[in-house]
Order: sequence, then C-alpha cells, then structure tokens
Amino acid sequence: MTLLEALALLAIGTVAGFINVLSAGGSMLTLPLLMFLGLPAQEANGTNRVSIVLQSLSAVTSFFRAGARHVALSLRLSVPAVVGSLIGAWLALQTGDALFEAILIAVMAGSAVLMLLPQPRLETRPLTAERLTPTVTLAMFAIGLYGGFIQVGVGVLFLVVLYRMLKIDLAQVNVFKVLIILVYTLPALALFLVNDQVRWGYGLVLAGGSMLGAWLAVKVNMSPRGAFVVKWLTVAVIAAIILRLLLG
Repeated sequence: MTLLEALALLAIGTVAGFINVLSAGGSMLTLPLLMFLGLPAQEANGTNRVSIVLQSLSAVTSFFRAGARHVALSLRLSVPAVVGSLIGAWLALQTGDALFEAILIAVMAGSAVLMLLPQPRLETRPLTAERLTPTVTLAMFAIGLYGGFIQVGVGVLFLVVLYRMLKIDLAQVNVFKVLIILVYTLPALALFLVNDQVRWGYGLVLAGGSMLGAWLAVKVNMSPRGAFVVKWLTVAVIAAIILRLLLG
C-alpha cells in the first residue's frame, strides 16, 4: 500500500463513516475505492466490513459517553435482524443482477416516501421493552433479510422503520441503529475471515478514517438540530442510491 492509497482510504473512510452513522450509504464510496485499489470484489466486500464494525463500535462508544442508553433494547432488536440477514444472504446467491437492482430501487424509493411523510406523533413516555411489539420484531427480521440480501442502504431502513414504529426522535433512533448494525455485521465479517477474504492492512486504514467520521457524526447527531440533519441527509442518500442505479 502506497502513501497515496493510504491517504485516499483515510479521506474516503472519514466521509463514509460520517454518512453511515447519520444515515447510510457510505459503502457506495468505500467498496468502489477498495476495488479501484486492486482488491477483488469479494475481498473488497470482506475488507469493508472491518471498517463498518470499527466505525460502529466508535459510534456506540461515543453515544454512550454522551449519555445514550437502551443497550438491552438494542440487543433485543438485533437478534431478529441477524437471523434475517443469514437468510437474506442465502437468497442473494439465487438472484440475478437485474432483479437485485430492481428490488433495491423499489425499496429505496419507498423509504424516501416514508421519510418525507409528516412526522409521527412522538412518544414522551420512556422507551421500555413493552413497546417492542411483535410487529417491531418482525420488521427487524425483514430489515435483516434485506440487509443480508443487498446491504446497500440498510441503515436507511433502520432509521425509517424505527422512527415510524417506536415514535422516538431520529437522533435517538440513530443510537439504536448503530448498535444493531454493529451486532448484525460481526457474523458477516467472521464469515469473510473464515474464507480468507479480508485484507487487514487496507481494512484498518479505512477504519481509521471511518472511526473519525463516526465520531464527528455523533457530535452532529447529539446536537439540537441532529434530527433535522439526519432526516435530510437520509433523503439525499436515498436519492443518490437511486440515481446511481438508474444511470448504471
């Protein structure tokens, strides 16, 4: 790895980490960069998980230092997401590229519509386990299924669904999202490791940038205008994903 390559990984990693923590879609930047630097697609996919895990860990740590809680509730939401992701990964192996992209466009367009609907009436009572209804659990399974199947933009779905179902502020939803994604990504990273598809040098340099971006994103998320930034950044990311797919 040259110095220029390392600087590119750090720079793009910082931007991707910022986007991933506040919204989703950072992998649209990091995966092409890793492949441009010469990694085969599977190695790039596996190596990118190193960055996702470490940026999520950085964000979770920063959120809790800033006073965020609900670890137990987040872990409960993670279980159905992990189960769904394992099934989704298997389904992805049976699906052609054209159908794959059509499903992604449809899901992202639907997410944009949901995000732009009028804000739901937010709950003022404390978030407790009783509010994690079977419908919420099923939704987490479905998002995990999607994430295992496609992965791109999965954070958008976590934001939209939890925002609408739990009726808590988007900034609070983001705390749940990053912890769920941390748990959700660990089994996938382990699978890539077992199959020798991780390049640690590239992954750790990329992760260095993404952890910085995650730290900056937490500062924005916890600010008074955090929910506003999350909403409109998410809409912009959805538009970018759809445009990129339509233009090929």
